[in-house]
Amino acid sequence: MKVENTQVQMRKGILEFCILEIIARGEVYASDMLEELTAARMIVVEGTLYPLLTRLKNAGLLDYTWKESTSGPPRKYYTLTEAGQEFLHQLRLTWEEVQDSVRIIRQKPAGPPEPAQ
Repeated sequence: MKVENTQVQMRKGILEFCILEIIARGEVYASDMLEELTAARMIVVEGTLYPLLTRLKNAGLLDYTWKESTSGPPRKYYTLTEAGQEFLHQLRLTWEEVQDSVRIIRQKPAGPPEPAQ
C-alpha cells in the first residue's frame, strides 16, 4: 500500500468542498479556480476540475454566466446558487465535525484500550 494513494483519496474527498468554498467568494473563472487549487496542492490535473464543475452544475449547486474576454473567447464564470450556498453550509458543518473527530482521536494518549461500557 502506498501512502500517496491514500493522500490522493483524501484530497479527492474534499475537492468539491474546496471548489464550493472558492466559488462562494464571488464569481470565478475555472482557470483561476484551477490555479488556486493547484497552488494549494488540492488538484494536479486540469481534467479533474471540469467534470466536477459539470456535476455540481447539473446538481443545481452552481450557475454560470458567459463574459467577454479581452484575450480570447468568452469565459464562463461560476457562482453558487441558493441550493449551492445551503449545500456548502452543510459541508462546512460536516468539515467541523470531521476535524473535531480527528482531533479527538489524534490527541488520545497511547496505551491499552479502555473497557467498553
